[in-house]
Amino acid sequence: MACILHIETSTDICSVAVSQDGAVIFQEEDRKGPSHATALGPMVDAALSFTDNHAIPFDAVAVSVGPGSYTGLRIGVSMAKGVCYGRNLKLLAVPTLKLLSVPVLLVHDDLPEDALLCPMLDARRMEVYTALYTRALQPVEDVHARVVDADSFRAQLDAHPIYFFGNGATKCKTVIEHPNAHFIDDIVPLAKHMSPLAERAFLNEEFESVAYLEPFYLKDFEATVSKKPLL
Repeated sequence: MACILHIETSTDICSVAVSQDGAVIFQEEDRKGPSHATALGPMVDAALSFTDNHAIPFDAVAVSVGPGSYTGLRIGVSMAKGVCYGRNLKLLAVPTLKLLSVPVLLVHDDLPEDALLCPMLDARRMEVYTALYTRALQPVEDVHARVVDADSFRAQLDAHPIYFFGNGATKCKTVIEHPNAHFIDDIVPLAKHMSPLAERAFLNEEFESVAYLEPFYLKDFEATVSKKPLL
């Protein structure tokens, strides 16, 4: 197992955590709004000081790579790269929508076997960034931008119960009406929930290039976002 620094900045919440052998031993959160440029540095310094004071060597840095806030993701990835360069650590990328699914699986362990998880991050108007996963977090639909209407997910809802969550799901409650549609409130991406995904990536040696890693948002959604109206 490993000691990993986790950084999450994809939404208005900024959070940092440290896990050792799969257990979270340090965590801090800032929920005051999108102030990551000033909040993240002191939180990372506190995490590094904590591990240094306890003589715990880091093995890797994990960062949430989107989709999410353009500015937030850039700040988080830049900080992760800086720590990796400074301490010669491995870099791990955690998909934000899979991260959103972790607290749902931890709290709601009684979901039906055939249930699908649908994390949603708010984009603009009725658009969300979303994906569909099984309970084992195997992708049924890969991450994509989607305009939500009454027919969204209808074929999947006819066959499976689907659990919608994340800040994009709130605006879909009155649009997606189906007996198999379930909504879970107050699910946000947090660094303390990154450990299961980061540990798996570390054990599988799924390391990223410190020089070339970019947020998922920039690579895969740049064209879509550039075509949207500003308001």
